[in-house]
Amino acid sequence: MRFEDKVVMVTGAARGQGRSHALRFAAEGADVIACDWDRSRPIDTAPYPLPEPAELEQTAELVRHAGRRALACPADVRDLEALTAVVAQGMDEFGRIDVLVANAAICTFSPVVDMSAQMWAETIDINLTGVFNACRATVPHIIAGGRGGRVIATASMAGRAGWENIGHYAAAKWGMIGLIKSLALEVAPYRITANIICPSSVNTTMMNNDASYRLFRPDLAAPTREDALPAFASVNVIPVPYVEPDDISDGVLFLASDDAWTITGATLSIAAGVNARNI
Repeated sequence: MRFEDKVVMVTGAARGQGRSHALRFAAEGADVIACDWDRSRPIDTAPYPLPEPAELEQTAELVRHAGRRALACPADVRDLEALTAVVAQGMDEFGRIDVLVANAAICTFSPVVDMSAQMWAETIDINLTGVFNACRATVPHIIAGGRGGRVIATASMAGRAGWENIGHYAAAKWGMIGLIKSLALEVAPYRITANIICPSSVNTTMMNNDASYRLFRPDLAAPTREDALPAFASVNVIPVPYVEPDDISDGVLFLASDDAWTITGATLSIAAGVNARNI
């Protein structure tokens, strides 16, 4: 029960990594503010189905089933006012926020020379500006609480090296690393840490979709998941196609715990060895 009586806010909590983080925190005693896309603004370039409101509510229900309190708060991370309202609702309900997990993201595919301005803008706005907005809305309340706290943002191994067909995604994740490292310097006097998780491919909808399969198996007209699995595995050093959301949650909860109180401004690679090829 490392997080008993603490409050955690998770963006992108409707499914995948975000839901895993929310449930793992609840299992160790935390109350959860679960946030995900509210569908008020379209995300036209996403090549896979985006979360439904019912999925976010299901995350909250699963937290409650674990015996903890939960708020399901739809909001677009591109909208600072909307996230500020979510945080205000969380403060009214719980009276504190101790941990922010900035996890919301999308992934689309295109060579830079063919990329539309809309694809670039939506990825940067969600994956980078969305993290800024989450921090801007939440961190002042963590500071004001006077108890220290934690910020953990989900970047990517694509934020540590160039990666063809996802230059916009890589740019956002590189930028996020710089943002969170800068935040770490600014909030250290308040005993708040800020760190980054860098996954490789993760077994979520972001990876398991037709656009991803075609990217990894361009030799096939209509590749299936089974067709793509060997190509997924070829990226990793450990011979697995991807890591699981729960593997990422292991790192998130460690960085949020008292065991990591001296770790800040760090990038933790949970990447099946992809990081062994990077500086």
